[in-house]
Formats: sequence, structure tokens, C-alpha cells
Amino acid sequence: MRIVVIGQAAFGEAVFKALRERDEEIVGVCAPATPEGGRPDPLRAAAEAAGIPVLPTRRLRRDENVVQRYLDLKPDLNVMAFVTDIIPESVLFAPPHKTIQYHPSLLPLHRGASAINWAIMQGDTKTGLTIFWPDEGIDTGPILLQKEVAIGADDTVGSVYFNQLFPLGVEAIVESVQMVREGRAPRIPQDHSKATYEPITRDEHAMIVWDRDANQVYNLIRGTNPQPGALATLDGEPVRIFEAERRPDEGGTPGEVRAVGPEGITVALTTGALLIKRLQPRGSGKVQAAAFAEERGVKAGHRFENGTPAP
Repeated sequence: MRIVVIGQAAFGEAVFKALRERDEEIVGVCAPATPEGGRPDPLRAAAEAAGIPVLPTRRLRRDENVVQRYLDLKPDLNVMAFVTDIIPESVLFAPPHKTIQYHPSLLPLHRGASAINWAIMQGDTKTGLTIFWPDEGIDTGPILLQKEVAIGADDTVGSVYFNQLFPLGVEAIVESVQMVREGRAPRIPQDHSKATYEPITRDEHAMIVWDRDANQVYNLIRGTNPQPGALATLDGEPVRIFEAERRPDEGGTPGEVRAVGPEGITVALTTGALLIKRLQPRGSGKVQAAAFAEERGVKAGHRFENGTPAP
């Protein structure tokens, strides 16, 4: 079965290598173009090293010559592994077996590009991945298979993805390709009445309101780590909070600094407290909260205010 892998980044590279290790016939790859003076995308680099033809993903939408080069590969199946561009129907539906795609949620829940973020921000205790057959909608196509994972109380987007949904997703794609090749891949319609769709997580979704329920504040921080970071304000300037822990400390106004120590900055919540361990001031990289507090003179009694849009 002739396969074209469409994807990018470390996940796309891992899928490409896993399929080749199982002797699947990859006849082409679609990956981001290499920026001038920049480093090639990992999937592109792996394909080029293996001598596999590579097409620029974004040009599939606007360059008929690139689409024709894709068609000339005569694929039987497209495998989409972490795709952020819109793929035209002329490519999606061209192969005899059409296209299968990875999505990091249990569809129809959490459609959209920030599925893991929203699952955590909304306090879900489980999520998973779906391999599905994309159609004209956004994450609306029939389901081939799903795998479920737990979201721990202190999990972040990074830990759920890299520790669970990344490796499990590679395995699921390999399994799905085998099912397609053997003619036993189902097409289970999604129950659209249960669908949820959320936008890409941006600053307007990441602003902390300190007097909200403590779990909501903590979920927001976990659900925006490592990107874009939960926004708060200190001394009139925005800061992004990343790594944090819940603490049982009591007392104080929500947002008030209760203590500063070598572990970080302890801030009061509506119930308990939050130990901020890593944050990012405006115009700086991510830093340890203890070092930030020492440099800025942050002490008990200071107060973090609600987040505001970063300039």
C-alpha cells in the first residue's frame, strides 16, 4: 500500500520512522517548507535523509503543480500526523483509501487545534486520541479507532502530550494503517449532538481571575503550560505563569503573596494556595520564580492582580 505522510515536527517524524520500521511503503511526504536560513522541519529532514520525495504542505492549497506532483505519487492512503494547514479535498479524497488523521481528543469532544489545552482547563479527568477519516468539516469525520488516557490532578498539556498522547498516537497510527491495509478499518459516525469545539488557546483565554474557584485557576495554569502561559499582572506588568503546584496553606486575599522561598512564590487562592515555580516576565524568557522574586523584590504582602492582554 503506497502511503503519503502529511505532517510536521517530532510527531510527524516519529510516525514516518515507525511506519518505515514496519516496512510500510512511504512514497512521499508533505511537510513545511524550510525557511531561508532556518532548520528543516524534523519530518522533512527525515524524509530527505531517506530519499523520499517531499512536497511543501502549504502549497497544496494554491499550487496546481505541487498537487500534480502529489497525484503523480499515486498514493493508496494519506496519513495525517500533526497537520496545522487546511488540506484541500483534491488531496484528502484522491487516494483509493482516502485519508486517516490523528487528533488528540476523544472525538466528538474537543474538536479544534487546542484539544488538550481545553480538556485540562475544563477539568476533565480523562482524554485520549482519535484516528478518524477527515471530511469537509473540522474534525467531524467518521472514527477509525480511539484510545483513552487519564489526566492526572497535576498534569499539564506538556505531560499529557509527551508522556501519553505522543507515543500512544504513533502506535495508533501504525495500528490504523495495518487495519486499512487488511480491509478491517471501520468508519464509525461521530455523534454530532455531543460535539464540542474550542478555539486555539490564546491570551484572551489564558487570563487568571484570582477570586475564581481555586481549581479553575489551577486548571487554567496547567492547561496553558507550555503554551501560551497563564496571564497575571504584578506591579502593573503582565507575567505568564507556567509551572505551579497546589498547596494547603490558608488565609489571605486571592492573589496575595503569602511567602517567598527557594521553591518559589506562594500565592493565596480562594481555598489553599498556589506555589508558583516558573514564570515569564514581559520581555524575558522563562525564569525560576524564586530568582524572579529576589530580583524584583517580591515579598509577602505583595499581590498578583488579574491577567490582562499582553501588549
